[in-house]
Amino acid sequence: MRVIVAHVLAVVFGLALVTWVLDAAIRNFMLPRASRVALTSWLSRGVGRLCDLAAPRSGPFSRRDTVQAMRPALTLLTFQVAWLFLVFAGFTAMFWGVGADDLGGAIRDSGSALFTLGFATPSGAAPLTLVFAEAVIGLTLLALLVSYLPTIYSSFQRREFMVAKLAVRAGSPPTPWGAIEVSHRTDSMARLDSAAWQEWENWFIDVAETHTSLPILVRYRSPDPANHWVSAARTVLDLAALRLTVVDRPGPVDPAVTIRSGTIALRTIADFFRFPYPVDPAPDDPISVTREQFDAACAYLRAGGVPLVEDLDAAWVDFAGWRVNYDAIIEQAAVSFDAPPNPWDVFLLDR
Repeated sequence: MRVIVAHVLAVVFGLALVTWVLDAAIRNFMLPRASRVALTSWLSRGVGRLCDLAAPRSGPFSRRDTVQAMRPALTLLTFQVAWLFLVFAGFTAMFWGVGADDLGGAIRDSGSALFTLGFATPSGAAPLTLVFAEAVIGLTLLALLVSYLPTIYSSFQRREFMVAKLAVRAGSPPTPWGAIEVSHRTDSMARLDSAAWQEWENWFIDVAETHTSLPILVRYRSPDPANHWVSAARTVLDLAALRLTVVDRPGPVDPAVTIRSGTIALRTIADFFRFPYPVDPAPDDPISVTREQFDAACAYLRAGGVPLVEDLDAAWVDFAGWRVNYDAIIEQAAVSFDAPPNPWDVFLLDR
């Protein structure tokens, strides 16, 4: 009786293990919405800890960037290895439960079926059913990751096109004051106001959707180590805030809409990755940018000939009131996703 119970429990355990893997694979790569999956979250964090050991935050950024650039590929390979191993273990338990001679025989039957090698041919309807099922699941898991790589890289390409486009105006690494100065010097501020804000509003919407339905994308780094999607988001939002509050030139309301779009996108990502942030910040809440840094940016713009508003005290209050909406999230994301150093800090040190 105990032997029968043990075999039944082995089948149930194996079936649960295989179902767990299939659930993780489907929700990670086939479900068109954000879904937190415990298995892949654990694996991703494990790979992240190994990368942190190889390149700690206290070391040079260039080495950390090199190691972190490998993290998404290593994570996807870890997913595949872990999924196949767990399926192998689950079917080993089921083969043993339905009557394999011993554990060694169950391992042989499971390995032969998973990799479609065919060197083991168990007899009986139940074992043969398991052989066919494991072969199909193994091939499906292998094909799933391969077939979704184009989807991942398509989203990555759309994101990086705009990041690279920003570098034309804002430099590399990008800075909001650099973008304003270039727009003024090239007499293209009107083009910035007429076209760019709508493009970045669409970009934020796309990033919010893709980076939560395919969360591995947050770890994909830009080809240029000086660029990063979080740095681009911060630059565009600060650029919009400076355009609204500092530049003394009539403009559209589009920068305000871009800030709203960016804030909503960042909150969507923060909710998915469970970043803490103030839900309803007050306009006078403290922000990470200091008045000294703001004044240094204004001095840079004035030296470049950009017309500025006369009352910079009021401009600072307005700028802080805009930035408080996204300040906590963008700085938390910069740390969590290993963005390059904050341009506000570097800029102040260079002054």
